[in-house]
Amino acid sequence: MQNVLLVVQLLIAVALVAVILIQRTAQDGGGLTGGGSTMGGLFTARGSANLLTRTTAILATLFIVNSLALGAMASRQHASSSLIDQIAPVTTPAPAADKAPETPAEPEVPLAK
Repeated sequence: MQNVLLVVQLLIAVALVAVILIQRTAQDGGGLTGGGSTMGGLFTARGSANLLTRTTAILATLFIVNSLALGAMASRQHASSSLIDQIAPVTTPAPAADKAPETPAEPEVPLAK
């Protein structure tokens, strides 16, 4: 299921980029489709802008919902273990029981005459 959602996420991302690049900008009136008032006579300029805006909003919503679903699936798989649980406890070796701890030898001080 996760692989299917990943492929869908990739397709939505590519479609979203394509729709955003097709849209006309306010500065040059062009976009990738070229200037002019219509897109090949199929739509009016205003109708195509509305269609592309709605398509962008729908694709963005699908992208976010799909991202949340993928995140929920990933967190469900790793819910039982946290980073702190994965770290092994650090143990220091205990001194041997039969061996007494060594005391430092007292330095020899020469006697004053």
